[in-house]
Amino acid sequence: MGLWFRRGAAHAGGGGGRAVSVATMPARREPASQSVADVNADPAGLAATDTGADPAWRAAAEAGADHAWRAAEAAARDSYGRLLAYLAYRWRDIAAAEDALAEAFAAALNTWPKTGVPDAPDAWLMTAARRNLLQMARHRKVESDPAITLLLGEGEGLTEEAPVIPDERLKLLFVCAHPAIAPELRTALMLQTVLGLQARQIAAAFLVAPSAMAQRLVRAKGKIRDAGLRFEEPEARDLPERVGAVLEAIYAAYGLGWDGASVIGGTAPDLAQEALYLAQLLRHLLPSDAPASAEAAGLAALLLFCESRKAARYGAEGAFVPLHEQDTALWDQRMMGAANQALWQAAQLGSPGRFQLEAAIQSAHCARAATGHVPWDGIAALYGELIKLAPTIGALVGQAVAVAEAGSGRAEEMQPGSGGTGSRVTAAVATGQADAGPAASGPFDAGLDAASSVDAGLGLLERIADAAIASYQPYWVAKAYLLAKRGEAAAARECYMRAIGLTVLPAQKAYLLRQVAALAA
Repeated sequence: MGLWFRRGAAHAGGGGGRAVSVATMPARREPASQSVADVNADPAGLAATDTGADPAWRAAAEAGADHAWRAAEAAARDSYGRLLAYLAYRWRDIAAAEDALAEAFAAALNTWPKTGVPDAPDAWLMTAARRNLLQMARHRKVESDPAITLLLGEGEGLTEEAPVIPDERLKLLFVCAHPAIAPELRTALMLQTVLGLQARQIAAAFLVAPSAMAQRLVRAKGKIRDAGLRFEEPEARDLPERVGAVLEAIYAAYGLGWDGASVIGGTAPDLAQEALYLAQLLRHLLPSDAPASAEAAGLAALLLFCESRKAARYGAEGAFVPLHEQDTALWDQRMMGAANQALWQAAQLGSPGRFQLEAAIQSAHCARAATGHVPWDGIAALYGELIKLAPTIGALVGQAVAVAEAGSGRAEEMQPGSGGTGSRVTAAVATGQADAGPAASGPFDAGLDAASSVDAGLGLLERIADAAIASYQPYWVAKAYLLAKRGEAAAARECYMRAIGLTVLPAQKAYLLRQVAALAA
């Protein structure tokens, strides 16, 4: 996962220490470009080696450094959140745990090239980090603190040879969602502490200055420490208040991973997988009969549907392929089946929610793999229900497009058996019932002709507040698309250019430029 381990970064100002990156640096560098002052540049100390040394010895040393670097990178990608959550759970101080783990990774980069990569890298890092925390405690003369006993974990048998480390990330997610933490900080805090993103990466996603985000995160961690917030799953009565924030954080993390590679430094694929893992972990750990578990299953289904189409998202030469043009043969049928199963589980609880409805919309899109058609009228109906619960700008734009497409002649009515299991599940979620039935009627006349439907869709777009659309790229893409369908090429081109200016990913920008060129054809 493109992680950076900060020395001293958790303290006031969010800086002052050196960063140890294990994902953005190459595995090996030529000695001439290395600096002994930075462990990033010379993890094995090769820059200080005699240049006249035996070439075979030097090659072996560089190979050892490469192996150690890759091992540290793998441990960071696979275990950073788990290790940090374990330490923070026992130490009750996220910032101190982050610093201790950063020191442990720095030590690994210095030690492993010389002694070899241990059989259990996770356990080695955990032991080193715990030792660092104990040293901090002794330095601060708090040896009598009960956290010392918790950290030592007497009887756990956690050594460098026994890599059995409990997964405490869910507890850490719930701590970050505590009511004492400001709502606007919860998602950002979870992204950094549990998934390992840097403040600058999170700031880019939230459109704020990196320094401002770093200061907010420092304050939030201080709040957790000073208030002594408990590191444990909340009681049943607290679940509705906490689970929503946790689901939002996981959803935001997947969104960054799905299409934000250029924003967050190329870490996107791993981040998407981590978010999917957390969504499924939350789904399975919550009581199956709790209302909150319906939304947890809905989120897991939503991410599975999106992930199932990953292979079709880009062409052979890296060209972006929009959903309606994707080759359904490339969609992962097994993953779509798992998504429908999760959505059906959610529907049986009879407690519809935002993520279930979003998953139902994705399920309806995936029905094209079985029927060859997209049930746009049913999708528009689902958006109507979604907007009642969560009138986000994304839902409003999606509804406008669905209403316009429903009259295009490519729609089909979403009946219980028309698209297999996916359609039945979608209908069940739409009606709030587990038994299959036709989707609720949408907020439009399904008998509208194509021109009237496009007009209706554009009318819905025009109702969205100006402040919300200024920097929202999908709005301008949708408006350009609908204007082009209505034959207003000049106005469509203007909207496409506005969208291009807001587009980050090169492949998506190239696709939009092709749409502009097609207007003049």
